[in-house]
Amino acid sequence: MKFKGCAIKYGDNVDTDVIIPARYLNTIDKSELASHCMEDIDKDFVKKVKVGDIMIAGANFGCGSSREHAPIAIKASGISLVIAKSFARIFYRNSINIGLAILESEDAPDGINEGDEVEVDLDLGVIYNRTTGESFETKPFPEFIQKIITAGGLIESIRKGYVK
Repeated sequence: MKFKGCAIKYGDNVDTDVIIPARYLNTIDKSELASHCMEDIDKDFVKKVKVGDIMIAGANFGCGSSREHAPIAIKASGISLVIAKSFARIFYRNSINIGLAILESEDAPDGINEGDEVEVDLDLGVIYNRTTGESFETKPFPEFIQKIITAGGLIESIRKGYVK
């Protein structure tokens, strides 16, 4: 699995309430959720995000409530991958379940700035900042998790027979 996109960067402790504010949880429409993604922390997010962009964050990304709406909103916005120093556990699991690619790296978020061009090879566990020429290594997901993400989430991977 390979990704290439422009970095959109946030700090530590980005909680699910700012990823998708509670006032929008009355819908399951993915495009509606995407239209409000990050609006309480970054009013310009929906204007600047492009399909394939990569979200970069600090520690404890996705903390707060266990709402599945948060990774759905990020994925539906066009973000292809989220790289963070660490993820809240329920956000981590929800992301895999809905097919949002995520990757933990202690070093990469400090070496990637807003607007940098980033390439990632999940099979090899390599993050490359094309803007600075710096590379970061991380532990790749096991093959079965990569299959879940590639299939578009847990339910789709079961339907396709990837996970039994």
